[in-house]
Amino acid sequence: MSAVTTSPSSPEPPPGGPALSVDVVLPCLDEAAALPWVLRRIPPGWRAIVVDNGSTDGSDRVARELGATVVRETRRGFGAACHAGLTAATAEFVCFCDCDASLDPADAVPFVDEIRSGAADLVLGRRRPRGRGAWPPHARAGNTALALLLRRRTGLRLRDLGPLRAARRADLLALGIADRRSGYPLEMVVRAADAGWRITEHDVPYTPRTGASKVTGTWRGTWHAVRDMSRVLREQPGREGVTP
Repeated sequence: MSAVTTSPSSPEPPPGGPALSVDVVLPCLDEAAALPWVLRRIPPGWRAIVVDNGSTDGSDRVARELGATVVRETRRGFGAACHAGLTAATAEFVCFCDCDASLDPADAVPFVDEIRSGAADLVLGRRRPRGRGAWPPHARAGNTALALLLRRRTGLRLRDLGPLRAARRADLLALGIADRRSGYPLEMVVRAADAGWRITEHDVPYTPRTGASKVTGTWRGTWHAVRDMSRVLREQPGREGVTP
């Protein structure tokens, strides 16, 4: 893995007190059109880490001009981009969010609050579609099937495996997540469950994405994602993991 990081000056803390130490990891592949909206929605005092995974539309330039930290990850794969962002993060808390304007990173504020209070160790956003085409039927069916398999594997009664989530950075790194493709988000949940983490989910609006989907926009993409995630679910419990 090869990554190059460029960092602007730190954002000013919001009025009324010091900012929480939060980094938002945004895996990015040709999302120049969506980036302005996404980055405007980053909560004051939080840092946006845009992980460019081989964009050809100038996404890295747009992100940098809008004040984000940019990490270049040359190894293709959603998990590779997510993990490059996690390893580049320095904040106590890390959030993950898609970079296509389908999810609002500001919706993760109560997630961080819940973790900070000690009520949970990992908080996931349960996507609630808003608008036609927000969540294609094949993508929703794949997610439902994986949620059922996850319940059998771990006992967790989650209804979604959505990409908007938050946890403590050090604890995430200690999980030793190995997948670098589409199975990364699911492996995070599986390893956290095996380590005894308290995992919760909360409803978040899910709107039609800007631009073409790289993963679940087609049956083929969805099949590849389900295949990667199913491989993660076949792993036996008891692998490395540290309970926070």
